[in-house]
Amino acid sequence: MPQLLRTPAGVPFLRSDDSAFADLPDYPFAPRYLEVDGLRLHYVDEGPRDGPAVLLMHGMPTWSFLNRHIIRALVDAGYRCIAADHIGFGRSDKVTDDDWYAIARHVAAHRALVEALDLRDATLFCQDWGGPIGLAQAARMPGRFSRLVIMNTWLHHEAYVYTDALRRWNAGWQAGGVFGDNVPDPLSIGTFMMIPLGLMPARALYALIQSGEAPALSAAQEAVKRGYDAPFAGLGHAGHAGARRFPLSLPFYNPEGGAAVDQARDFEGLLGWSGPVHFIWGGGDDVFTEAWGRQWAGRYAQATFDLLPDAGHFPQETHGAEIARLFLARVAAEA
Repeated sequence: MPQLLRTPAGVPFLRSDDSAFADLPDYPFAPRYLEVDGLRLHYVDEGPRDGPAVLLMHGMPTWSFLNRHIIRALVDAGYRCIAADHIGFGRSDKVTDDDWYAIARHVAAHRALVEALDLRDATLFCQDWGGPIGLAQAARMPGRFSRLVIMNTWLHHEAYVYTDALRRWNAGWQAGGVFGDNVPDPLSIGTFMMIPLGLMPARALYALIQSGEAPALSAAQEAVKRGYDAPFAGLGHAGHAGARRFPLSLPFYNPEGGAAVDQARDFEGLLGWSGPVHFIWGGGDDVFTEAWGRQWAGRYAQATFDLLPDAGHFPQETHGAEIARLFLARVAAEA
């Protein structure tokens, strides 16, 4: 276990060892860091500095590794891509106090990054928890963003109906839940990711929990698994506090920690968004369904909606290059 560190304010945290991130597949990006309240926030900043800026957000339980295929494609097209890891994820520091984590803290950390890099005329890509955290930036600093790309996410508001799948996800992380009791041992984050990516059947998860035996994966699958395991390597239960807290911050369960009031305000504020807004949606997601995505897109006269029928909750991983192509085609059609 790495040494427990503390911020000047006394917040305890762990720092991932750099060796865990060596030779990850399709992720050759140099690490960059911004200090926020005594914690290191890691971010990727690739592509020409004078290129159009793109801010790519991740959610639970991923990190900037999830967006690697989009980053590479957009950098090749001349874009500057910035993708940070939320505190508790990726190469960012891992606060070990579960109660420290709140959506408002994640929003504040990303605001600090946007302001430090002085992003202007930027495009926001967001998915999962990257929606509430990223869209807060556009809602509260609209002068810094010109375009939204929204993928398999939501913003809490009174009329929003949470799916059964999302309620089961929340329950799974509560005390006595399958994830709360078994992450990180014997169920690693990388192993869990194999299921929604379609690389491992759900029944294998329960077999792993019961027997401790993981199913065989191909070399390519093992490489992807290692990418999602890397941030938490050797950190134990304490180092997974951020991952535990996201599911327990859903506003129907934890309105204060999930910033329910702020999310509803951002949702209403963004209904007046007049710039381009492109929805790119994984059609196989039972958490944020196609019907919800189309309903949300229908609130904007200028919105486009592209469906990836065979993509699930993490379209960036399985369809990253296609998402980049769709985005570039939509931008070309804006003129």
